[in-house]
Amino acid sequence: MTPRRQVVFGLVGPTLDRGEGSERWEAWRPTVSLFQHEELLLDRLELIHEARFARLARRLVEDVAAVSPETEARLHAVEMKDPWDFEEVYGALHDFARAYPFDPEREDYFVHITTGTHVVQICLFLLTEARLFPAKLLQTSPPNRRHSSSPGAYQVIDLDLSRYDRIAARFRKEQREGLSFLKSGIATRSERFNALIERIERVAAASTAPLLLMGPTGAGKSLLARRIYELKKARRKVSGPFVDVNCATVRGDGAMSTLFGHEKGAFTGAAERRTGLLRAADGGVLFLDEVGELGPDEQAMLLRALEEKRFLPLGSDREVKSEFQLLAGTNRDLQEDVAEGRFREDLFARINLWTFRLPPLRERREDIPPNLDYELDRFAETSGTTVRFHREARERFLAFAISEEAAWTANFRDLNAAVTRMATLAAGGRIAVGDVEAEIERLTAQWQRPASGRRPAPEDDPARLLGARLDEVDRFDLPQLGEVIRVCRTTRSLSEAGRTLFAASRRLKSNPNDADRLRKYLARFGLTWGKVTGEEARR
Repeated sequence: MTPRRQVVFGLVGPTLDRGEGSERWEAWRPTVSLFQHEELLLDRLELIHEARFARLARRLVEDVAAVSPETEARLHAVEMKDPWDFEEVYGALHDFARAYPFDPEREDYFVHITTGTHVVQICLFLLTEARLFPAKLLQTSPPNRRHSSSPGAYQVIDLDLSRYDRIAARFRKEQREGLSFLKSGIATRSERFNALIERIERVAAASTAPLLLMGPTGAGKSLLARRIYELKKARRKVSGPFVDVNCATVRGDGAMSTLFGHEKGAFTGAAERRTGLLRAADGGVLFLDEVGELGPDEQAMLLRALEEKRFLPLGSDREVKSEFQLLAGTNRDLQEDVAEGRFREDLFARINLWTFRLPPLRERREDIPPNLDYELDRFAETSGTTVRFHREARERFLAFAISEEAAWTANFRDLNAAVTRMATLAAGGRIAVGDVEAEIERLTAQWQRPASGRRPAPEDDPARLLGARLDEVDRFDLPQLGEVIRVCRTTRSLSEAGRTLFAASRRLKSNPNDADRLRKYLARFGLTWGKVTGEEARR
């Protein structure tokens, strides 16, 4: 096994590192002293210097070679006209760190912060804390006067972010960039959504535990999962790939093989060995979308892989190892699935540490204008054609889009499809009012059709369901109950139906329990979720 290389980044100190003639060996010079410690073995020096100190930098490289011939030294000229200008220094070192080809899989890094101005040292500290330099800090100090021949002392500092709250406040700019990245650069206006993304950014940067993304189909779970991975990779939290699988597509006999792999001959048709997606995600991120669709055997294997980082491929008697971070997505109410025995309680407890619910588009209508611009930009990227709205057409579409008329049942998929259709049909690269009116008519008709797999609620549904209790219900309650029944039959779970029905009033509650409110409302009429949706009859 090849040993890991030890690499140190340092900055030429024009005062402490200076020395002329043979007398320079009598003085303590921080950069040279690094290589005079027998127990501190450094394979490479990356020496940063201002252009005006190039001569001193070359002499330091020569002196390092004299005391440590096995060390490779590289010089990097960085322009800093004023080393006391915080913005200039931070920008120069930030650009250097961004451009440097770090290889944390094979190398360990140190940042020497003894030389340079205080501003330089602070900037190196901040960049290391932000993981732009994926390194530990290295601090050196001169020897005691009684032992002037000694190289002095050194200390390795492995930063613990939680201990530097005041300094961490300086990273708000980096955090804002991270938030914008997770939102694909969209200037979202929803306070609740922005707060949600801020929490996700903080967790993604600090935790390797599973993250559970909940929300209806089309709410953006897949896009957000990939963005989380890209953010973690940019901050060097992961080095492996992003593996994305929709669990609804791997159900049945092939699911175990797809996820966990198999050995050649493990079953009929297994002509070749298969690695499996969990091993493919080693060192990276595994995104299991629609995780609630996994069967009981797959759930059991996944739980073991999460807890022990090991599992058995089909047909193998030897365990394999895979270190990955799990992101899980679902549009189901997993808590209800646990209660009804469709999802393992222990697996849910394992992936429920960090749970984030993405709201449907209808709950964040204020974000439709910036997302409309984003969809137009996406169309331009994929088609090579730039399309824009006429002013009146944009105003008409937005007036409809943010109104209660717009159901947005498929969320951002509906918005993307609407923009794609209008942009494709736009004459001369401009979407006109006529294009918008045609699209509004199409969307309205689409949303009036019952959802696939659901039967429409007839007008006499309340009467049919209530039976003999119909005489006990006031007539003005029947239209409201009819609407509740319609929503229940066009949503997937009690919780989703509750969120839809109580979308306005739930904002006034600090801890809304929409499922419980809906359950109690139905109980007033002697009804249950199963009876309203027909699940009781199907059992």
